Amino acid sequence: MLQMEIDFPCETLNPTVYFVCKQKRIKECIYHDHDFPQISVILSGKGKYLIQGEEYAVEAGDILFLDAKTKHHNIVTDVKNPMVEFFVGFSDIQFYDMPENSIEFGVNPKIMHMKTHMKQEVNKICYEMLAEYQSGQPGKEFMMKAYMSQLLIQIVRGLLVKVKKMEDTSYETYNRSYAVRRIINYLNENYEQRISLEQIAHNMYLSPVYISKIFKEETGESPINYLIKIRLERAKEFLQTSNGSSIKNIAKQVGYDDVYHFSKLFKKYYGISPLYYKKNIREKMNA
Repeated sequence: MLQMEIDFPCETLNPTVYFVCKQKRIKECIYHDHDFPQISVILSGKGKYLIQGEEYAVEAGDILFLDAKTKHHNIVTDVKNPMVEFFVGFSDIQFYDMPENSIEFGVNPKIMHMKTHMKQEVNKICYEMLAEYQSGQPGKEFMMKAYMSQLLIQIVRGLLVKVKKMEDTSYETYNRSYAVRRIINYLNENYEQRISLEQIAHNMYLSPVYISKIFKEETGESPINYLIKIRLERAKEFLQTSNGSSIKNIAKQVGYDDVYHFSKLFKKYYGISPLYYKKNIREKMNA
């Protein structure tokens, strides 16, 4: 699993660059692999890649990390908009808690679509590497190591941002579900009391608007409608079991001081009045 910090001594990121090139993919190459990892950056256009026998669509802004011995070749899908790719073959890298000469993407094959800012940074590095590789300047080998290190770190940073967003989303989903469960428990335990949305929000230290939103998303009901259903279900139980209780008393037991309002709600939800329901239940029990 990717760590939220990149922790490695300098000598573990001392890449050896074997080749660098840019190519417009107007025809397909042979199905092949390498003894070392390769990174392909789609600079423009679109197409497909056959990787280990499976086809994958790729487009501008995608990065492919091909581990050593990974069979692959490009597939041309649009001759009017072919892929333009940057390639680099390399070795001698190791990030913390990852296999040597590899980066864990969390998916297979290792394809990542870059956001705009990352795409700009990576493309810039690619073109600088190409210029340096062709320059023949003294110290070219060290410059290539520096550019390659930048490229690798940009990729790992992009992966860490992706992992962080996934963790944040999971955390938010967990907290939302937990909050809704707490609200439901509160309603079940306090249904006989006066309860308002503002009171629920105060007890949860959340805003009424946010509570209404997450509760509706999780249950399909507003908190108040959910409370009404709890109260009416309890009322049905009391009507079935309370011999001497009046409708007014049962209404109070489930949180309604106004017996008329209670009766109106009961009839709306169940189609009959609480009095008729009570008589009907009694008749069935005595039959």
